[in-house]
Amino acid sequence: MTKEKFQLEGQAGRLDKVLTDLLPGESRSTIQKIIKDGLVSVNGQEQKANFKLKGDETLLVARRNLAVEEDSLPEPEAMDLDIIYEDEDILVINKPAGLVVHPSKGHLKGTLVNGLLHYLNGNLSTGSDFYRPGIVHRIDKDTSGLLVVAKHNAAHQALADQLLNHDMRRSYIALVHGQVKAPQGTIEAPLQRDPANRLRWTVAKEGKYALTRFQVMENFENATLLDLELETGRTHQIRVHLEFIGHPLVGDPVYRKGLDHIKGSLVHDMTGQLLHAYALKLQHPRSGEWLEFKAPLPRRFEEALDQLR
Repeated sequence: MTKEKFQLEGQAGRLDKVLTDLLPGESRSTIQKIIKDGLVSVNGQEQKANFKLKGDETLLVARRNLAVEEDSLPEPEAMDLDIIYEDEDILVINKPAGLVVHPSKGHLKGTLVNGLLHYLNGNLSTGSDFYRPGIVHRIDKDTSGLLVVAKHNAAHQALADQLLNHDMRRSYIALVHGQVKAPQGTIEAPLQRDPANRLRWTVAKEGKYALTRFQVMENFENATLLDLELETGRTHQIRVHLEFIGHPLVGDPVYRKGLDHIKGSLVHDMTGQLLHAYALKLQHPRSGEWLEFKAPLPRRFEEALDQLR
């Protein structure tokens, strides 16, 4: 049995729907069963699936290791890791595009977690569940760049608190469709899972608060290079926000609103969105020292820019 604690920050609505967002690795039927079995408490009280949350409650979720019985735990796999920094508490990785961060049901191999388990001989924090040891925050499969990994639970909790308090700073470089006219700006638009397509997220007034800041780095004939900073870290936040303002990411297979070309065959050559987490600033969980890391643009990103210049 594993127990997870969630402090809600504006995630209002039915208990089962909020839990579905908080536990993306679980199916709706599993969420319903967890609640029905009395394994979920809201401010210390058991509630039904249709209980309406205000968005400031504390949830405690106890989950049986059903997935361990059905499948198996992620196994260590030898993998080339681009390690930017390492000490006894944390690891900072430069993840390549195309690599999934952690396993999920039906996808237990070939993820960053598998490589970390091999490299560290299993010496990782327990994470939010058995699929995500060491994983403090995620970036999408086709997004490249920096993420921090926790080697033990104390480090994990300290880093998670920084995320919760918006102290950890994460910056991205993105190539988007069209010319962004404003030299800088803020995108403040709440996000929720798209009810018509659970693989997508969408802007909705009843969604979770989300804020992204951007600054124009370079304009091209029909595209713009942006520097972005996350104030919050919602699923697909940058991708949805950029589509929302009419400048979706080049190469994004999901949030592109039918755009399929800029300057020749550039987009057709892309295997995923041109989004790179290039900078990460955090407070070391043991020493308290502020650390800042940077990762250069990957080759495919540089080649795309060369085509535009």
